[in-house]
Amino acid sequence: RLRLDLSYDGSGFHGWSRQPGGLRTVQQVLEDALGLLLTQPGPLTVAGRTDAGVHASGQVAHLDLPPGEWLAAPAVKA
Repeated sequence: RLRLDLSYDGSGFHGWSRQPGGLRTVQQVLEDALGLLLTQPGPLTVAGRTDAGVHASGQVAHLDLPPGEWLAAPAVKA
């Protein structure tokens, strides 16, 4: 299980949850980014959700990964 502690400015998002019609959401952006690093990213589970335009600080989400998936991910340089 990979835990993510998140903070973000929600101004450019239509809330946390993926939306039909391709609206930009926090979940969609994070899952797409994780898909660049992991071979089997899976869905994120979040503790709480936000509405459109709402900022977050200290929001927690997690992702369940198959054994060894995180260790096989390429190193990311900031």
